[in-house]
Amino acid sequence: MEFLAKAVGRRKEAVAQVQIKHGTGLFIINNKPAQEYLQNDFYSLLSVKAPFDVLSTSKQTDTVASDLSLTPVEQNLKLDTIVKVKGGGLMGQTEAIRLGISRALCLLSANTNSSPNTTSETLPILNALDIRKQLKDKGYLTQDSRVKERRKYGLKKARKASQYHKR
Repeated sequence: MEFLAKAVGRRKEAVAQVQIKHGTGLFIINNKPAQEYLQNDFYSLLSVKAPFDVLSTSKQTDTVASDLSLTPVEQNLKLDTIVKVKGGGLMGQTEAIRLGISRALCLLSANTNSSPNTTSETLPILNALDIRKQLKDKGYLTQDSRVKERRKYGLKKARKASQYHKR
């Protein structure tokens, strides 16, 4: 079992380790199918699978009616995506997974272009710079650095103070 690309994505307290390998188009998160792990949340499923849409050359006309367990892009590429994610909540994990997948796709496209003996059907797009530019333009490679502010002593929360008394 040889992995084509490995990457890490982080968001808030969530850390996602993404591995892409040759396979049948499976998308597994913590040893469960993505749809089951993300609790059939439509936004989360679309967000996680969004970086794969950059690889598709033809536009998908009806993504709502299609089955979200396997997108046509993943079927054509025959790539398995295996994700290990921990920490944070469901939305933080979703965004960490999306960042990890985007980084892994950049590495995958760079590896495919650098080694000519790799099969050309892995990625149908011209070169790694095109993929990276498209992912960057859509904001998939931008890491959101916002984290929860720490609680300060003398206050109830990070900024909430008790009511001020003049007399």
